Amino acid sequence: MEWETVIGLEVHAQLQTRSKAFSGAATKYGAEPNTQACAVDIALPGVLPVFNEEAARMAVKFGLAIGAQINHRSVFARKNYFYPDLPKGYQISQYELPIVAKGRITIDVEGVEKVIGVTRAHLEEDAGKSLHEDFHGMTGIDLNRAGTPLLEIVSEPDMRSAKEAVAYLKKVHELVRYLEVCDGNMQEGSFRCDANVSVRPKGEKKFGTRAELKNINSFRFVEKAIEFEVERQIDLIEGGGKVVQETRLYDSDKNVTRSMRSKEEAMDYRYFPDPDLPPLVITEDFIRGVGKTLPELPDAKRARFMKDYGLTAYDAGVLTSSRALADFYERTVKESGVDPKMVANWITVELNAYLNKENLDISNSHVTETMLAGLLKNINSKLISNAIGKQVLEQLWIEGPSFKGDKEKEASASYSLIMKMGLQQITDTGAIEKVIDEIIAKNPKQLEQYRAGKEALFGYFVGQVMKASQGKANPGQVNELLKKKLSA
Repeated sequence: MEWETVIGLEVHAQLQTRSKAFSGAATKYGAEPNTQACAVDIALPGVLPVFNEEAARMAVKFGLAIGAQINHRSVFARKNYFYPDLPKGYQISQYELPIVAKGRITIDVEGVEKVIGVTRAHLEEDAGKSLHEDFHGMTGIDLNRAGTPLLEIVSEPDMRSAKEAVAYLKKVHELVRYLEVCDGNMQEGSFRCDANVSVRPKGEKKFGTRAELKNINSFRFVEKAIEFEVERQIDLIEGGGKVVQETRLYDSDKNVTRSMRSKEEAMDYRYFPDPDLPPLVITEDFIRGVGKTLPELPDAKRARFMKDYGLTAYDAGVLTSSRALADFYERTVKESGVDPKMVANWITVELNAYLNKENLDISNSHVTETMLAGLLKNINSKLISNAIGKQVLEQLWIEGPSFKGDKEKEASASYSLIMKMGLQQITDTGAIEKVIDEIIAKNPKQLEQYRAGKEALFGYFVGQVMKASQGKANPGQVNELLKKKLSA
């Protein structure tokens, strides 16, 4: 029997507000345990929540970016469950009336576009954190995260493969970072994903029984967890068993999913409107004001980069994968004045190699756009060759931090290093001819073979000349003069 996979994702994006959803406590990551939990967060008797308007602004911003319906009236509800890191015994969330409803996100998987529906995006508060390590059979509770504002983005069950799910998740991740509503840091837990996975016979309209895979914190693990779960469910059904609706955890070390608990239904949480919080009313003026703050969105930016700069879809995709990288590229193009394709190549290949090696974001690059622009100007003016430029970039990466902060020093950094290292290109025809003559004299056998028709040896002579000149000879001149000398 052929099977079809059905996937829906619930993404929890921690909003980048300075204070919590319903209190004035700080949200900074990494503080000492329980130092950022105030009386409201730990639910002391008599405290009352006050909603953070900035969280609503960020939710509306996301909603507008996905073409969603913004509800002018939404309601906070109490979601009741009992867990040690949930001090109130309930979580403030939104249920029947969320702030954002019915949007859409377009994904691209291997060149094929597909629209994924977004059912809703609702505001809620985060719980605390249970710590199981280093407590010798006990559990530690850190309530710093309790009350931090989250935007839960719930998709329709429109995805049919793990690859589609990852493409959707990456698109949401890219979008929340572009909008600057979430930092997207999966290691710190500020961007988390639950995957609802089921299978059904091909052609069947009715959904199968789903399992929910909880709190997966990397794109790779999302793909692997879904693939394992799909195989598990198919094997179970084909073996005569039945899939149970449950919550499962993914073990990345063993690449398996394990049963955690039976899956709760909405009725199990006993949702009801929070009596301490009035309905959240959003005016049309508020929505229009938020709309004016929307940046150029990733899809529009990619299309513009291809049109204005003549970039391939791949290069435009890499350069617009983050707003900071796209800005870095455009500033480098503007400051250098060289071919935008040349700039794209140096950023996506050469500079990215250094960033990836040290696991750094472009905002932490040792080489600024002004430094890179200066380097590209020196290559474009033929002061150095492309190959020598790579040596200079290596040194710029090492010494770059010492130039940072002074625009004049940044602009002249590559020229200073070129002069200091003696790497300026040899363009003097006489000097290049002298090197060529020496190489030809040292290689009579190869010269004879070349003149006898073995033209592939031309590359050998070029390599020897470049080696003898330590890569400083102008490659164009070397090629031109060699052709004349070897044919003489």
